Amino acid sequence: MELKGYTGKYLDIDLTNKEVKLKELPEDWAKNYIGGIGFGIKTCWDNIPKDVDALSPENVISFWTGPFAGTLVPVSSKYTAVAKSPLTGTIGFGISSGYFGAELKRAGYDGVVIRGKADKLSYIFIDDDVVQIKDATHLTGKTTWETEDILKQELEDKSIRVASIGSAGEKLVRYACITNAKNRHIGRNGLGCVMGSKNFKALAVRGTNEVVVDDLKTLLKEVKQLYKDCRGEKMYYGREGTPIKILKHDKKAVLATNNFQKMTFDGAENVSGEKMMEEKVRKIIACEMCAVACDHVNVIKKGKYKGTVGSIDFESLWALGPLCGVDCLDAVTKAVQLCDTLGTDTISTGVTVAWAMECYEKGIFTKQDTDGLELNFGNADAMIELIERIGNREGEFAKMLGEGSKLAAQKTGKDTINFAMQIKGLETSAYPFRVMQTGALGHATCITGAFYQRSGSYQYDEKDAVDRYSLDDSRGKLVADGEDDYTVVDSLIICKFSRRIYPDKEKLAYLWNLVTGEKIKYQDLLDRGKKIYTLGKCFNVRHGFTRQQDYLPKRAYEEPINDHINKEAVVKMDEWDKALDGYYEYRKWDKKTGIPKKETLKELDLDDAAEEIGV
Repeated sequence: MELKGYTGKYLDIDLTNKEVKLKELPEDWAKNYIGGIGFGIKTCWDNIPKDVDALSPENVISFWTGPFAGTLVPVSSKYTAVAKSPLTGTIGFGISSGYFGAELKRAGYDGVVIRGKADKLSYIFIDDDVVQIKDATHLTGKTTWETEDILKQELEDKSIRVASIGSAGEKLVRYACITNAKNRHIGRNGLGCVMGSKNFKALAVRGTNEVVVDDLKTLLKEVKQLYKDCRGEKMYYGREGTPIKILKHDKKAVLATNNFQKMTFDGAENVSGEKMMEEKVRKIIACEMCAVACDHVNVIKKGKYKGTVGSIDFESLWALGPLCGVDCLDAVTKAVQLCDTLGTDTISTGVTVAWAMECYEKGIFTKQDTDGLELNFGNADAMIELIERIGNREGEFAKMLGEGSKLAAQKTGKDTINFAMQIKGLETSAYPFRVMQTGALGHATCITGAFYQRSGSYQYDEKDAVDRYSLDDSRGKLVADGEDDYTVVDSLIICKFSRRIYPDKEKLAYLWNLVTGEKIKYQDLLDRGKKIYTLGKCFNVRHGFTRQQDYLPKRAYEEPINDHINKEAVVKMDEWDKALDGYYEYRKWDKKTGIPKKETLKELDLDDAAEEIGV
């Protein structure tokens, strides 16, 4: 392969037929789709036709690295998994850190494509050029932590990297995650559920090869300064961690509480990042090639949760804390540990439980319906018990919640869908729609469902760079530009926590040039990002998605927020429609349908997509 940074090879593994094929990575993929989610979206487009059930053997899940993985570029040891999501029916992907991505690259592969279904629970062991599909029946029901420990012992190497699912993935909880390094996760969109549907328990990797870059001498000089920047004043994540947002959001009255019914939390001080850092954090961990070290690990030393260990970020702390009315750090740490070991996404878990709590408090669910749980907001014990039941699919109520808030609300009826806080089936993250409306637009247009990490548009509201209580047709540009930019980042793949050290994005293009040998500007990468994102949109169109799915839950339009800061805060439907129009027009998509236009697809050299989706 001409470009450096890539191995030029990937594995194509058919679990049904137990076939392992080594394939060459097409040269044009690197120059058109970069890597990471770009390769994953292209794989899904080429392999998953219309009407394929996400839990059928015909779904394809692929794992990809970016060109920087395994090199000296900081915060780049990441990988992605991509498939049709069983939670949303859209393109689904997540990104994880740790050491797994670099290890896969050093094993000699840019990615692994998994298709079919094994006849029994299995795992795959990649040991450089030796690839085996192995029996995993002895791992049935094992947690993600247990699975990693057992495989390292079984394969007699503690340095082997493992990505696995827990019982939630095996039992097809639709928001099951994939875990590596015990506290790193591909959390969103239920990719662990896809693994479970294939009887695919784990992917274990050992790699001993070098990753070749084009200009090592100059790259070394550049990364020395970048590492200094990672530890400098530009970065606060390593010192304080993202949980410091709890008090900041509470002060600003944007801390969604009790299933988004309130925007402040009386117990915010009790679950603040500052309190957590002072009393609970016992270790701060970094990923490979990372000088930031953002992972703050809680250890509970006493009380009924003594011995509990949990890696806590802002989203997890919020979803299993204020959103559920829980103001106890020990309880939140226990809840996070259960999600991590059983293998469920903390955000979807918390939002789904919060929806159930609101149903319970409104009398829609009784104690009999909840299988004996008193699901009042703030009942930490009930929340923890319910999370464990969901992860193990125990009881009819927990089984229903394991389908996600959208399907659970549709089954429950009684207008509970109006306060199931999801878009396209994906539970929303911690940026409330009525009081952060640019962020709301980014959540709604997101091709994977409601997630803040696909455009970063919430930052305009967070920094008061716009009027966060209103919308107009200019916001679409902010969202779309953010989507393209984040698509580049997620295709390279580098950690978004590094964005403060790249105020000039040309630095990323320069690193690309040093690694790959191609000489381009950042605009060239952005053009590729736009192509990747648009192809992801076309995948969704192929599977039935239009403008109709780019709307918020009714709560956002019909229930104003009133408190000491927010006054009659609500999303106005006419403003929303104008903002959507502005977004589609800026994208050069049809504003009536939300579908990319034929001429737009031709400009992006996506003629086959235009033909496939009928434009």
